[in-house]
Amino acid sequence: MQPPPPWWEPAVARAAANIVRRLHALLPKAAVSSTSPAPFAPPIRVALIDDDAHFSAAFAQALASAPNMRAAGAAATLRAGLSLLQHGSPADILVVDLGLPDGSGIEAIRATREAWPHCEIMVATVFGDEAHVMRSIEAGATGYLLKDSSAADIVRELRSLHLGGSPMSPLIARQVLTRLRAPASDPVTAPPPASPSGTTPAALSPREYQVLNDITRGFSHDEIAQRLGVSRHTLLTYVRRIYVKLDVHSKVEAINVARTRGLLDDA
Repeated sequence: MQPPPPWWEPAVARAAANIVRRLHALLPKAAVSSTSPAPFAPPIRVALIDDDAHFSAAFAQALASAPNMRAAGAAATLRAGLSLLQHGSPADILVVDLGLPDGSGIEAIRATREAWPHCEIMVATVFGDEAHVMRSIEAGATGYLLKDSSAADIVRELRSLHLGGSPMSPLIARQVLTRLRAPASDPVTAPPPASPSGTTPAALSPREYQVLNDITRGFSHDEIAQRLGVSRHTLLTYVRRIYVKLDVHSKVEAINVARTRGLLDDA
């Protein structure tokens, strides 16, 4: 049988605990925890504009399980998104895709800056080229993540955005740093010059051509990936390349340009 502790040990333990509590109270809130929500903080309200049903469902599920966050509206088209901005209650964060069926998400970013001036804007998209990145940032985006990240990962990054950070995928961060090191005379967001008459635009690969035709027929990204026997990530890479080669920002623009150039099958 062990002897009882000295009479002074409990008193020392209580004093030490009291000192720790006092020091903890003196620490800045951010130093106590930079990721966990404050116990009585209002929930972070998150709105979404994205036409990808698979991503939207996964995002909603991840958001529902995230502490101190809740959905504040969703839209699948640019038109519906603009209506949400005009008639919905302002959200703390807007997550927006750039390749919407009826236009570019960059227009939604600009509209958000007008309608919800205190809202943080996170781009979540397949576009990783410099033009889309810089145009989005100039329009008012404060974060930019590629859809290589899972919906759950993107939701986790939203808390960092809400706390004043600017989350970016590593590839995007590298492009921004490269742009900042570029000479001041180097144009940032100027659109590429129109191709002279008679020149041939960047040719689509056979697989990209097949993806474009399936998009025109109305298949979803998941359905096209299944038809081609590739992963969703690989399929989105094809879509990104198609948009860049056609110099478009949405499915509607891609289809119209493809029809103009005679790239679509008649069937």
